[in-house]
Amino acid sequence: MHEETIAVERAADIAELESCGALRGSVAQFAQPRGANLMRRTEALDAWCRLRAAHGVWQYARALDGAPGPESRLHEEGAALSTATRGINFASQDYLSLASHPTVREAAQAALNEAGPHSAGSAVLLGNSRLSLALEAALSRLLQVEYVTLFPTGWGAAFGVITALVNARDYVLVDQLAHASLRQGANAATRNVALHRHLDTGHVRELLASIRARDTENGILVVTEGLFSMDADVPDLPLMQHLCREYNATLLVDVAHDLGALGPGGSGSLGQQSMLGKVDLVMGTFSKTFASNGGFVACASHAVKRQLQLFAGPHLFSNALSPVQAACVLESLRIVAGREGDALREALLRNAVALRASLAETGMRCLGVPSAIVPLWIGSEQVARLAGRALARERVFVNAVEYPGVPLGAARLRLQVMAGHRPAQLRQGARMIGKAVSGAGAALGVEPAREPWPRERARG
Repeated sequence: MHEETIAVERAADIAELESCGALRGSVAQFAQPRGANLMRRTEALDAWCRLRAAHGVWQYARALDGAPGPESRLHEEGAALSTATRGINFASQDYLSLASHPTVREAAQAALNEAGPHSAGSAVLLGNSRLSLALEAALSRLLQVEYVTLFPTGWGAAFGVITALVNARDYVLVDQLAHASLRQGANAATRNVALHRHLDTGHVRELLASIRARDTENGILVVTEGLFSMDADVPDLPLMQHLCREYNATLLVDVAHDLGALGPGGSGSLGQQSMLGKVDLVMGTFSKTFASNGGFVACASHAVKRQLQLFAGPHLFSNALSPVQAACVLESLRIVAGREGDALREALLRNAVALRASLAETGMRCLGVPSAIVPLWIGSEQVARLAGRALARERVFVNAVEYPGVPLGAARLRLQVMAGHRPAQLRQGARMIGKAVSGAGAALGVEPAREPWPRERARG
């Protein structure tokens, strides 16, 4: 980004943005609309979103023109396709760049020719295919567990496994930064939900001991992630599983962002911590690394799989993965588990480290550990919005994340790296991001904020 661009933002645009209200407010204020008419009471939110969009600070509902790649064409919500602009893409989830891999596309075409585009039923009612059964077996080998249940989305897998296994008398302990699908599943299953401090195994132990001191009859589910999607940090999985064994609880680990992209053979955080085949329940999604939509739950119990088949609503009452989706994931798994997968993960990690180093040179603070997710702490929603607008104008695409993706006052730019990013794209993007954020902060008179969760968190 050019310094003169930032100066124009400061001199000409900031007063208008502040006076019209495009930088004020949050989605949170519209979370519980009131009024007798369920349709009309949504209009205030829409008006606020339209105001932000008109001034270039609405970061959602953008669309790609073509495949997701390190450099992509993008257009804003409501804009004509002819207005799409090409730029450096840090906003798509295609960690190993498999969405454009030739053999993945060939597998999709072959499945389309063989079985057509539609599963034509729930997995319980003839929606499975030869390809989906082969996918279950391949996931079983990777995760070193015997039973895998497929879901049409990762969100459905998270919500479905919790609501199928937990009843109203049971308890769920969820990391406070766990994905919304996990927290919503917990709240739908029982009122006995407690959030434990992020990555704080000492707090998990306290909560487990307190529950078991008064209730030894009902179940406890402990929920965490293999790699947290907004902070890029990881839990102590051996200790979490040990605590669950000690207090007769069950551990569920969501590996959406690490499986395939990290660990030996693509085994993610489980493989890195020698926990393959040792965690009670593992769930994940195919939408980050495996070039398709869909999700899964894996475990060592056939009885649990049967429970999921008949009581996990998103599995029972949704159409199964299509043959094309299953074929894409199956071929992606083949790549992930082989030498090419090793090379792609090395490229991804190299790119993540390089991007973090270049951002640090600009004064940016990257959260977490090197991975495909590079979260940049901002704090102020206004700074994040203004920086996002400046970057879009300079053709660098990032996700400016605020509530409900993160708590109020915890806005950030979440960058997502791909194995296919080139060093020059990483350096150029980092320079522009650093200038955009510092320029936005200076224009608004906002000092750099400290993240609310210290990096040296308790681990037990």
